Amino acid sequence: MTEPPHLTDPLIDPQAFWRAIGNRATGSTVVTALSDEGPAGFLGLSATHVCAAPPLMLVSIDKRTSALQTVLAARHFALNFLPREAAEIADMFGGKGPRKGAERFAAGRWGTLRTGAPILLDAVGAIDCRLEETIERHGVIIVIGRVVGVFDGAGKAPLIHFRGGYLLRE
Repeated sequence: MTEPPHLTDPLIDPQAFWRAIGNRATGSTVVTALSDEGPAGFLGLSATHVCAAPPLMLVSIDKRTSALQTVLAARHFALNFLPREAAEIADMFGGKGPRKGAERFAAGRWGTLRTGAPILLDAVGAIDCRLEETIERHGVIIVIGRVVGVFDGAGKAPLIHFRGGYLLRE
């Protein structure tokens, strides 16, 4: 059997990698933390669970992400799963638009669970974590947190990120 030429190239350039990753539909997640300097957050499309016993979550954070220092200093983070109608919030926390840093929290209704990390009260759901471990790989810090609180947004539809945009159909 002959493989198509595009599958045999051993070198994967970053653009090809991101195009391939873009074909994976993911829920839009805003990762948040709160330190003495205030709240910080970013759009974290790599958030996932590690295991259920004990309940652990993982998110990878580029070392250039401004919110990384807040997560590390606070030793906590929250994963906020955005509802379908929150594309503007996702874009804002993804770095689009003029709002930066704590200004991003002016949009939406925010509360907290156990750690003090901001929780979007209109989220599909949220998971509050205490930082347990960090792993550094190739310019990225992988943070693993133990779940200490959960929030259920009671049946809201999620905002799905796909191929650089959002799936907004019913």
